[in-house]
Formats: sequence, C-alpha cells, structure tokens
Amino acid sequence: MSYGELDLIIIGAGPAGLTAGIYAGRSRLNTLIIEKMAVGGRILMSETIENYPGFSNITTQELIQRMEDQVRALGVKIELGEVEDIDLTNKTVSFEGNKFKAKAIIIATGAKPRLLNVPGETRLTGKGVSYCAICDAPFYKDKRVVVVGGGNTVAEEAVYLARFASKVTIVHRRDDLRAAPILQEKLKNDNKIEFALSCIVTEITGANRVESLKLKSVVTGEEKILACDGVFIYIGYDPDTGFLRNKLDLDEAGYIISSDMATSVEGVFACGDCRKKSLYQVVTACSDGAMGADTVYKYISSKGK
Repeated sequence: MSYGELDLIIIGAGPAGLTAGIYAGRSRLNTLIIEKMAVGGRILMSETIENYPGFSNITTQELIQRMEDQVRALGVKIELGEVEDIDLTNKTVSFEGNKFKAKAIIIATGAKPRLLNVPGETRLTGKGVSYCAICDAPFYKDKRVVVVGGGNTVAEEAVYLARFASKVTIVHRRDDLRAAPILQEKLKNDNKIEFALSCIVTEITGANRVESLKLKSVVTGEEKILACDGVFIYIGYDPDTGFLRNKLDLDEAGYIISSDMATSVEGVFACGDCRKKSLYQVVTACSDGAMGADTVYKYISSKGK
C-alpha cells in the first residue's frame, strides 16, 4: 500500500471528509482518506435527507455514492481501516500495519451515539437495543418499538419505524418535543405513533432480548413498565475524538476547538461534527470540509509545496 508523498491525510469519510476530499482533489493535493467503518459515516443511519440544498428528498445512500464517485474521479484515495496510532506533530498516521506521513491532516471523525447508561443497555445492544433505525427496522415488522429522545432524528426515525412496527412509542423527558414543527406534524398524523412524555428510561429489561422498559415520571416519580420488542436510542451524540485526548485542545465534551478549521497543532485541521460549533447538519459538515481543504491548500502552499 503505497501512495507516494502525501500532501493530506483525511481521517473520516462522512460528508465533511468527502467534501474535503473533493476540494483537495480539485487543488491537486495528493490525498488519502481513511475511514474505519463505511464511506458515509453516521449519515448512513438515516434513510433520507430532506434539507440538503437542491434535493427536497434524497436517500443518504445516493447522496454519499455521488460524493464518493466525485472524490474517486479526482484521484483521491479512500482506504477502510482503523487508525492505530497518530503522531500529529510529525503528521504520521498508522493503520492496518502501514504508516503514512503527510504535510497536513484533517480530522473529520464525526460523532457517535450517546448512551443512556442504564442497566440492560449494554447487555442487550444488538438484542433489541439499537441506535440505527435504517439498519434494524426490518427486524421489527409488526412488533412494538420505543424511540427515546425528542429531537429531529427521533421524529424522522419514528416515522420510518412506523412503516414496519405495529406501534411506535416515543419516550422523552420533557413535556414536548424539540423536533421541527414539520416533523412533529408527521408524528401526529401517524396513528401508529404514541407518546410517553415527561418520562425517563431507568432500565431496559429482558432475558436474552429486549422485553420491556422501566419508565419513571419526572413529574410524579411514578414508575411503570412499558412492554416492547425493541428500543432505539437517540439522545444526542458525543464527538469521536477519544484518540485525540492529550494530543489536541478539546472542550469538556470532547469537541475539537478550532479557528477557521485550524486546531491547536500546526498543520492539523478539524471539520464536521467532531469540532465545536453551533450547528451540526450535513450541509454545515460539507461547508467545513470545503473550508478545511482550502485552508490546507493555503497552508501547504505557504510552506512551499
């Protein structure tokens, strides 16, 4: 596995990393993208996107495939594998037994689902506990499922799950959802979807698979059992930056602190949902990727590419 002298290594092939790859390729930077899972990243956990400019509705698979094709057509390489070690000072990355050195690095590792951290969650993950409706919804045809959370993702996934399940119950700790009004309208118009508001999950129960949830009212403290066959958890995300602790400046939540995509280490840049910012959307991740690659090009040019 040899790519000659690399200008740029991008870690992460979600919308931010792919867009950075497009702009890096157009700038004729010799670029390698490394992705530990699948090209597309977390966006693949949703079926469709309704707010990407130019598309009132496009499947995530189609959007990502278009991005990947565009990246590869520009000569940018994509490798699947997990980063084993990273030396930001010397701009070297080790993965799959290989070590690569570049003139700059872009971190675009995104975020991963946040856990409820209640009894039964870890034990039953993959056995009824899921964080991806698009992955697992077909397993719950004519079954009862619960979706935990109150944001846009919850609304989107609940509507999707209702296409398969006999009943979908949304559990949320507040007395109203935070989802966009247009999404809440879809929920209220679906007779398969019910609500358990002002409640929290205190335990996920079942011998070998999910059988029920223990819920507690945040108003009265009353506890009850909600029978179900599966639970989908969407209570937010944590940045996938654990491998960068003590290597970069991170905030208390683990998000990379950056200015114009530049991090606390010279020649290392951050794009997308792994960096601290005000809005986490596909379109802003793409914006980050474009600006990040442009900043890298100017950085390398200033060093005498």
